[in-house]
Amino acid sequence: MADVLYRRKRRQTPDSMLTSALGYADLGWPVVRGAAPGHDRACTCDRMGCPDPAAHPVSAAWGVEASTDADTLRRWWSADPAANVVLPTGRVFDVLDVPREAGVMALARMGRSGLPAGPVAALEGRYLFFVATRSPVDEEEWWSCHLDCVPESVEEMPGLRWHCRDSFVLGAPSALPTGGRVTWIRTPRESDGSVVLPDPIAVLDILADASEEFPH
Repeated sequence: MADVLYRRKRRQTPDSMLTSALGYADLGWPVVRGAAPGHDRACTCDRMGCPDPAAHPVSAAWGVEASTDADTLRRWWSADPAANVVLPTGRVFDVLDVPREAGVMALARMGRSGLPAGPVAALEGRYLFFVATRSPVDEEEWWSCHLDCVPESVEEMPGLRWHCRDSFVLGAPSALPTGGRVTWIRTPRESDGSVVLPDPIAVLDILADASEEFPH
């Protein structure tokens, strides 16, 4: 199932969102339904002037509803096959979100230093680095990035956002209003089938330096 999820060039079919949701659940990653691009508008939600079209959960209760239960996911996507896949953060993983240019540079630096990058996704000018989640005892070191906010320390880390508790990101192959999709640069599963989530602070150090060179 997971192998099907990560065939990036696979033609998108009506059941691809459900297949992807089941694949994430197979990894132990909770998922929830997201809004999608509308036929005549940017987002299928009923909010006028949606601030983040097709990039947010359908329900305000998403934090409680997120699930890895296959029957639940099948029921959700049977009712709405085009719903995007939303991945809550701060549970199994956090996500460090940077401008594309900074992400490309950071990947190159990680390769040279031998630091595992872990899963990396891309969407419209941004790279998403999936890392191990932080413990609540480290709360002073992390922040939640909601739909329309950035870290308070944005001057120190231009363009860098850390999605952790009470936040979420879109999962591949979610559709974007521009016609593009979320894609994997580095898939969650390694060649041996394992899922490696690197230490967030080690990845943060490289991403922060790269973001300073490519402010967004």
